[in-house]
Amino acid sequence: MTIKAKDRDFIRQRANNRCEYCQKPDFITSFSYQVDHIISKKHGGSDNLDNLAWACFECNNAKGADIAAYDPITNMLVPLYNPRTQIWDDQFKIDNTGFIIGKTAIGRATVTILNINRETEVALRQGLIELGNW
Repeated sequence: MTIKAKDRDFIRQRANNRCEYCQKPDFITSFSYQVDHIISKKHGGSDNLDNLAWACFECNNAKGADIAAYDPITNMLVPLYNPRTQIWDDQFKIDNTGFIIGKTAIGRATVTILNINRETEVALRQGLIELGNW
């Protein structure tokens, strides 16, 4: 997929220069951020801007073509978080240690499948919080 530069800039600005899944700012990583298909093309998703999200390499790589996952509490299959139709703060919260907690089944399933609380990522978020850059 080739995204036009103006569309990529729009997607990045719409996301406030943060991964739309883990909220990591894009200035803090050595890997380029990517445009993610929220609903993958494999599952019928389009290149429409409403189906595209700004994602860090780690979240995009972990998500792959997945569109659903099992909630670790209810064991129910639920859709993954959709940044175009859902509000991050309704699905997740971050504690003062940098740990992201899913507040809903969708949030919990997304945290689990994207492995959002990898040790290095939690430490990075904690450092940003301590510096006042979160």
